[in-house]
Amino acid sequence: MTFSPGCEIISKKLNTGLTRDSELGVIIEFKKLMPEPLRYNRKFDELTEKEQELLEVNKKSIADFVEQSSSVSDVNYATRNAHAKTYAVAKGFFQISPSAPGFLKPFFDKEKYDIVIRLSNAHPKIIKKGKDIPAYGFAVKIINDHGNTIANYPLVNFPLFPINSVSTFLKLFTYVNRSFILAAAAQFLKVIPCFFTFPFIKNAAKLMVKRNHFMLSFNYHSVGAYRLGDHMAKIKLVPKSVEKHFGKSMKQRLAVDSYLTEHNFTADVYIQLCYDLKDQPVNKLNREWRNSPFIKIGTVSLDKGSLLDPRECSNELLSFNPFESKTIFQPVGRIQRLRKEAYQVSVQTRRKINKLLHGV
Repeated sequence: MTFSPGCEIISKKLNTGLTRDSELGVIIEFKKLMPEPLRYNRKFDELTEKEQELLEVNKKSIADFVEQSSSVSDVNYATRNAHAKTYAVAKGFFQISPSAPGFLKPFFDKEKYDIVIRLSNAHPKIIKKGKDIPAYGFAVKIINDHGNTIANYPLVNFPLFPINSVSTFLKLFTYVNRSFILAAAAQFLKVIPCFFTFPFIKNAAKLMVKRNHFMLSFNYHSVGAYRLGDHMAKIKLVPKSVEKHFGKSMKQRLAVDSYLTEHNFTADVYIQLCYDLKDQPVNKLNREWRNSPFIKIGTVSLDKGSLLDPRECSNELLSFNPFESKTIFQPVGRIQRLRKEAYQVSVQTRRKINKLLHGV
């Protein structure tokens, strides 16, 4: 597919601070230049019979891990099998941008929505001593006026996922869940080549440079695509005016707690739409999308003092399963499809154990 040279200019403009009128003008120009986005099709999510069998084995390993997770992390509750450590839970708002494209109106008919966010570390074990790996999560739950979930978006501070093979992914994480690292070594050897693509190395190098930065200064991404009605999109959250060296001498959890107690937090929310699978592949998560401008659709805001107690049982039981979203906002793709049943098994096991432990 051939794009007008103006698309590159628009992409750059959309990543800079524009006035409302300027931003609206860019959107109008963008709509003239870009083709119609591709439509969602269930074929993007289909698994083979063998992959479905491997998924069943993986689900059993997830349940086993969660049942043993309190011992693995030496805590008095069952944890998630990924992003086990909670840095913070907070209430905030998702504000739709006045210059957001008109096609968003059927999906977001209000100007402002309540949200709950969870900040976390990706490690499946809660590390209490030493330094956390710089792999962070920023999960967002968008809520309607009745307190029901509209959409869950678990975002991470690394835009790519190295493994495209469903079978390899399932085998690897089954071993990780079952034996927690030791017996998984052989499987890791098989996926090592996946980490040596140019996009992955480039983004890994960027992360290493920023590894000591404050977690709220990172950009956060949806690794895979999500439905936006009949279309498909990736999401990017870009914090505004956060000092990257904030709380440098503190542990991340304490730094986050201090920052959200003393400061307001705001981040712009952008989407990229899928127009052509060659440039915006849905099932190749180790590639960044090209030739699809970032479109600002709104802002996420957390007022200072909006922290909730992450150790309170109701907050620990929170689920940010993207498949609990409305159908029009759910994940797309084969690797993404695996998360549906994996999330369900994880949260059901975790809630069952924690309700028994804490009598709720």
